[in-house]
Amino acid sequence: MSNILPRRYQGVPGFNVDDEPPPPTTRVTKPDTVVLRGIPVSLNSDVGGAFIADLSRNKERLFSDDRICEKYEINPTNWTEITQSKAVRLAVNAEHERRMLNGDAAREAAAKQFTRAPEVLGGILEDQKANPRHRIEAARELRATANVGAEKSGDTADRVIVTINLGNAPEDKLVFDCGPPKHPKESPDAETDQW
Repeated sequence: MSNILPRRYQGVPGFNVDDEPPPPTTRVTKPDTVVLRGIPVSLNSDVGGAFIADLSRNKERLFSDDRICEKYEINPTNWTEITQSKAVRLAVNAEHERRMLNGDAAREAAAKQFTRAPEVLGGILEDQKANPRHRIEAARELRATANVGAEKSGDTADRVIVTINLGNAPEDKLVFDCGPPKHPKESPDAETDQW
């Protein structure tokens, strides 16, 4: 009998079930949180993302501090902590930059300004001393604003056309004109349905 001891597993550390687990090499940090409506909320959650988007709107002067505090029920102590948090500041800056680059910030700012347009146009329309041409233009703009979405008449139906290209030749193209989409019949109403 020989005095040879069995060799220990020398493979990849952490895969030997006989060994003690190695200490973690990286520190796992808890995601940054804010207290909204009295509940700690992670900045990486859906609610946290909406909060960061609203803070970005605050930075763009679309939302006031009071509006955000009221919406998320933030007390003054928590508001001070939130405004001094580096993680929140970095997240808001990143969201603000994203909103600027994709045009969301400009669209929302323009929409906010546009809500004042009917009042201004109404003032021009009602001003007896204004140039008649300006009053007529104001009336046209007000009418167009009041009828947003009504530009399309009811008798013009959309058509569904399916085109399948099977190759480069014109005869390799299949075109199916399905006509206007068929709308399902209205569901019967128990109040008005006659037996």
